[in-house]
Amino acid sequence: MCVAALALQDDRGRWLMHRRPLQKHHGGLWEFPGGKVEPGERPREALVREIQEELGLSLAPHAVQPVAFAEEDETGSAKPIVIMLYSSAWDGSPVAALEGGEIAWFRPHEIDLLPKPPLDIELSRRLFEKG
Repeated sequence: MCVAALALQDDRGRWLMHRRPLQKHHGGLWEFPGGKVEPGERPREALVREIQEELGLSLAPHAVQPVAFAEEDETGSAKPIVIMLYSSAWDGSPVAALEGGEIAWFRPHEIDLLPKPPLDIELSRRLFEKG
């Protein structure tokens, strides 16, 4: 399964994270916002769609740039997951998690302390190593 996620930074150097609804897989853990890439969909297109659905933000596909990726070991899951992390210019204000959960802004050292799914731990490490 392929997932597209967004590393969204504000003008104060904070990054937006999404806390998954408790009833979902990895419930209560913090992740970069995004979602599944549907069959026949390009990852950038999926990210633009998911961010509009989840946060009410419009992204221009040409402004979406790859930052990092992380993949699950195939031996650990029947459906291995690959998460592609992108960054993008944006306008407006994210709307509180439209599809459930919550959103909040964090500095990199705060994100390090958040409980996160394993692949988001790897993505944050790679993102902040570049920063």
